[in-house]
Amino acid sequence: MLRCWLSSSLNRIFPATRPDTGRIGGMNVARNEFFSCQVAVRRDYTPGEIRPDPAGVRVQVEPGSPWQVRVRRVGYVPMRHATTWKPREEVDGWEHIPGFVPDPLFEEDGVWLPPDETHSFWLSLRPSRPVRPGRHTVRVRVTDEAEKKDCVLSLEVRVHDVTIQPRKDFSVIHWFYSDSLFDFHNCEPFDTRYWSILPNYLRNLASHGQDTVYVPVFTPPLDGLHRPTQLLRVTERAAGRYAFDWRDVKKYIATARACGIGKFEWTHLFTQWGARYAVRIYHGQGLDKRLLWPVETPATGEVYRNFLRQFLPALEKFLRRENLMQVSFFHASDEPHEAEQQANYRMARNLLRELAPWMKVMDALSDATFARQGLVDIPVCTIGGVQEFVQQDKPVWCYFCCQPRERYLNRLLDDSLAKIRMSGWLFYRWPLKGFLHWGYNFWYAPGSEKRIDPFLTSDGGNWPGWPNGDPFVVYPGAEGPLDSIRWEVFAEGLQDYALLQSMKVCRENRRLLTLRSFCDFPRTEEWIQKTRNAFFKQVTSR
Repeated sequence: MLRCWLSSSLNRIFPATRPDTGRIGGMNVARNEFFSCQVAVRRDYTPGEIRPDPAGVRVQVEPGSPWQVRVRRVGYVPMRHATTWKPREEVDGWEHIPGFVPDPLFEEDGVWLPPDETHSFWLSLRPSRPVRPGRHTVRVRVTDEAEKKDCVLSLEVRVHDVTIQPRKDFSVIHWFYSDSLFDFHNCEPFDTRYWSILPNYLRNLASHGQDTVYVPVFTPPLDGLHRPTQLLRVTERAAGRYAFDWRDVKKYIATARACGIGKFEWTHLFTQWGARYAVRIYHGQGLDKRLLWPVETPATGEVYRNFLRQFLPALEKFLRRENLMQVSFFHASDEPHEAEQQANYRMARNLLRELAPWMKVMDALSDATFARQGLVDIPVCTIGGVQEFVQQDKPVWCYFCCQPRERYLNRLLDDSLAKIRMSGWLFYRWPLKGFLHWGYNFWYAPGSEKRIDPFLTSDGGNWPGWPNGDPFVVYPGAEGPLDSIRWEVFAEGLQDYALLQSMKVCRENRRLLTLRSFCDFPRTEEWIQKTRNAFFKQVTSR
């Protein structure tokens, strides 16, 4: 017998999930809000009977809804180990791990359903225009192709007379790796196919709340070795004399703007973890992998100083010509730490102050000393220590990655979806300026060009250093990204940020005071829905 039910989008459905888990009947939303839920299906059979063959199940949304509804099958990926250094109660589905966990979303509205297995479909509802306030019903038809029977499920949606305005004063960046497009979409650097695939990824970023994208003007000195990914064409006309061709940089910027992204993050100018060396810059665009200088060229030595003396004025001219100066973020070196690295970083930062006094530097920091000493203009601090900077009334961004763990906010394969949804609420709670994450589409082993299969390996082969789900939030599809349920829920959390901002909710509102830190906060669907509904009621009763 086929069992089917509507389930919350904040409930992970595993192969062994029992019927009716996470059942929902209704939702409360704003007029222009996108939202999601799940349709869960399971075929039971009587123990002792002969186990039947699998049979097809299809999910369709009946016409008449004011929302555009997208149906996708939730896929399972293997998770061999739970995340370390987390209390058991923080591991979502610990009783299913090791095992298969739900994450990728496939563009399929049917599944070949075996007996005694639960599968689910993700329903994304997005209004093409603001929906009139009041109660609406979305009807979902589940077809059992074996028994030729249909089951109709009804989702009741109450639309409140609230319109969400675009988010302001809080930027979001996930590092975007063009070499992943080269390797997983059969592209060569910046060929015709690359430019045809690129917009699909950039639109995906924008539709999930990201307003800023990394521009690989040079190959990003991040996370180990990369294929040459250099948009800027560099010609050495004579020894130590350089010319720059910006045509592909301009094309990349124009493509991003057309896809809804309006801010730009420029390549780190020195190597990762302490600014010890110059970055790898190639002749032309690096198709022959011929470098302008040896790999271990000193960061502040004369060779690289001479290059920056020519490049930085050319960059400034390009930014001003393209009206990019006020929407750009600049980096020196990612994650400097320790005393030796501080000395190198200081010399690199002073070099930039000398050659580009117009440039403000933003870098991710584990060691707050760099910001206290004024080496970084805009610190990007781990969520474990960011509140210290907030208390000092400094402009600050935040980030999380493989650390911190324990009870801290994160977006891993075994973090509860309600916890992930709380991202936007926590970002809103304090006057932060942005969020940065390193792993949008990093489909490689650490420190190398070795590709992994993201559908089989979600830790880059580096567990427990990299927990499952840290390196990426999308999967490679045939012509672009496949979303994960974590990515969808994170986007809804950013939308919550915009909702709170649109309703002019004070950060010191008593309902938000339970958000005490990035590890001490409510993490249940009940709290999210109850608090949202209270704010809806408060605004519409004014």
